[in-house]
Amino acid sequence: MSLKEIAREAKDAFSSIQALSSEERDEALQLIFDELKTAKNQVLEANTLDMEAAEKLLAEGKMSKSMCKRLDLRVSEKYESMMQGVLDVKNLPDPLGHISYANKIDDGLELYRVSCAVGVLLVIFEARPEVVVNITSLAIKSGNAVILKGGKESTHSFDALSNVIRKALSKSKVPLDAVQLVHSRDEVSQLLQLDEYIDLVIPRGSDTLVKNIKNNTKIPVLGHSKGLCSVYVHEDADLDQAVKLVWDSKTNYPAACNAVETVLINQSVLESHFPAITKKLIDSGVEVRCDDASYAVAAKALPEAVASGKLKHSVVEDYDTEFSDLILCVKVVNSLSEAIQHINLHGSKHTDCIITTNEAAAKRFMTGVDAAGVYWNASTRFADGFRYGFGTEVGISTNKIHARGPMGLEGLTIYKYMLRGHGQIVGDYGVGPGKRSFKHEPLPAKHVSEL
Repeated sequence: MSLKEIAREAKDAFSSIQALSSEERDEALQLIFDELKTAKNQVLEANTLDMEAAEKLLAEGKMSKSMCKRLDLRVSEKYESMMQGVLDVKNLPDPLGHISYANKIDDGLELYRVSCAVGVLLVIFEARPEVVVNITSLAIKSGNAVILKGGKESTHSFDALSNVIRKALSKSKVPLDAVQLVHSRDEVSQLLQLDEYIDLVIPRGSDTLVKNIKNNTKIPVLGHSKGLCSVYVHEDADLDQAVKLVWDSKTNYPAACNAVETVLINQSVLESHFPAITKKLIDSGVEVRCDDASYAVAAKALPEAVASGKLKHSVVEDYDTEFSDLILCVKVVNSLSEAIQHINLHGSKHTDCIITTNEAAAKRFMTGVDAAGVYWNASTRFADGFRYGFGTEVGISTNKIHARGPMGLEGLTIYKYMLRGHGQIVGDYGVGPGKRSFKHEPLPAKHVSEL
């Protein structure tokens, strides 16, 4: 089957899924959960094959450590979390049919803005095999069709999870063609040209992948190119909070896009706070790269860190780098304004945090920093659809249109305007004799099913 036929079938399936009830879509999600539970051993065996190949590539320097970690479904109850994500999505309210604007234009002429599905999604991802399940769940719940394109590094896992999903959907009212899965890397460029069938592209992977997709399609692209997150330690930051928050933001899962890469520390707390922050990081295996001012303070307090090679001088490029590893760069700033300026210049508009006891400073930071997530005294690792209560996420958007931040069900919906009339024509309205005036009166909020 050609890619054009696959995309056309996905478009047809999108039309069919619009006729399904919320209960029928939820039933499909329950079936996916049940099949995942039954097929756990087979899926993990397939994932082991991918991991064996990945570990060889890692040893040869042909795969990054962060990508290898993202590929593994066997660690830290990752498989169970993936399964639970399906149920979490199933148990969320139906995102379709909600009216966000209602206006009586005139007697018997009523306008409603109603939430609806986007259409056919093309999701291109690297390494993370759980994306297949996460996005399938969100797509079905939100009434979208989806074409999933996995990377070659996750081929065995991708195939196993694809089989699980197709088996589940064959027992449901959701058409099989609503979830299409393709493999070859060569197919990406062809898929990106099918704008008559595909409504939105969501890339999940490296900076190179995302930029390449954005540069080679007319289809709207929603994603982030990199996660370059910062934490700013303000002049009145609580020491214990600063140590704990920086440490968690870096070490909880350094390969994640919401891990901190840069710490900005106010000059006034450099000597009182930075040695403790640095020691906690270095004790956890982090390599800390400092500007001259912060290096001088840390080297004096922790000479053993210099000897071990864990404390180093930074270079200019470090402040524009997503390390996705146990590496962190540090810069001293003289003011809150300087911190905001640095983040807006060097950050990726993902997630940034201020550590302070001053509410006014926190509000100024959260207003001034241009990012999808701005935090006050909280780890950047909270930037996640599951932690936000979205069930799971299709990705994290640093765009400024349609959706921003962790994208759950709401990010996969758009809206349409529904106008209900009784034969009115525009020519009846205007200024002058015999012309009607618009009333434009608000109407009670309802669900579309109540109209």
